[in-house]
Amino acid sequence: MSDLTAGRRGKVVDVGCGAQPYRSLLPSGVEYVGIDIAEAGAHFGYEAPDTIYFTGKDWPKEAENADLLLCTEALEHVPDPAAFLGEAYRCLRPGGSLVATVPFAARWHFVPFDYWRFTPSGLKQLLENAGFRSVHVWARGNAVTVACYKTMALFLPLLFPQESTSAEAWLRRLAGAPLLPLFATLAVVANASLRAEGGDDCLGYTVLAARPAD
Repeated sequence: MSDLTAGRRGKVVDVGCGAQPYRSLLPSGVEYVGIDIAEAGAHFGYEAPDTIYFTGKDWPKEAENADLLLCTEALEHVPDPAAFLGEAYRCLRPGGSLVATVPFAARWHFVPFDYWRFTPSGLKQLLENAGFRSVHVWARGNAVTVACYKTMALFLPLLFPQESTSAEAWLRRLAGAPLLPLFATLAVVANASLRAEGGDDCLGYTVLAARPAD
């Protein structure tokens, strides 16, 4: 994300911005606009003071004429991705860019507001149908990354139980303590594997696309 946002100028619209995790990566001097649905707090637990919340399918006018659109880990929560990408195309200036990320090998989360898992061919088709061109999709992680994270997920109920004070939670922590070295090793291997080429089984995909200049 640092590479994809470096050197950007003009207006950056972060749609489905949540807690605005990538705002700090943007160069100084850009105009940042964060937008999200009015239900973001109720459905996802995200509320940020410097965010424009909207209802319906039409994005607010503050999002129009964007030079760069960010859409990170949001498209899977959109009931109608085609209409969403149509709004993205409309709000971009000619020649503007879209940077998006989506999960692939990921658990069902924010239930029931998690609707889709996209493949590279599906993403390319959706974007091109919306009018985007120069669509590039690449994987984040590979089968090794996925295997490490899935195994780590099995340990989480023991190492980090949701019940923080009950006797059962402490018993789980004691039972899981011997697994800590393995958990740490898996985390190191998973992060190292991110430097290798992505594969067909991956954590997710990153997309770069453009609205044609003419």
